[in-house]
This record gives sequence, structure tokens and C-alpha cells, in this order.
Amino acid sequence: MTKPKLLYFDQEDILHLVIAEEEEANSIELSPNITAELNEKGELIGIEILNASTFVRDSIMEGVQAKVLQLTPAGK
Repeated sequence: MTKPKLLYFDQEDILHLVIAEEEEANSIELSPNITAELNEKGELIGIEILNASTFVRDSIMEGVQAKVLQLTPAGK
């Protein structure tokens, strides 16, 4: 089994997670900017994220805000 690798294409702002070095036979749109790539057996081999910088920033901010809210005493 190969190690997953992460590729970022700066000009296109695409983040690509390669799970397995196999030929893509199909893909499923998970949300408007996230696509799961499948091999011919229907197994997940990759994930592609369009507008990656915005997606990563927003995901991190959501996580940070949730942590801050947990640390902030109620009523303050």
C-alpha cells in the first residue's frame, strides 16, 4: 500500500490528495468544490478540492472558533 500524498497546484488553487496511484474510472461530486475519485472497483483513490485556499482557511477558522467558544466562559 502506498502512502497518501498531498499535491497543491498554486495557479489553479487545487489541492489533490492522492490515496492510491491508480487510474481514475469514476468520480463523485461530494460538494460543489470537492470531488472523490474512484478506481474501477469503486474504491476511493483520491480527493480533489477546488478553491483550496478558501476551503482550508474556512475549515481552520471554523475549528478555531469552535475551540474558542468552548474556552470562553458562558455570559462573557
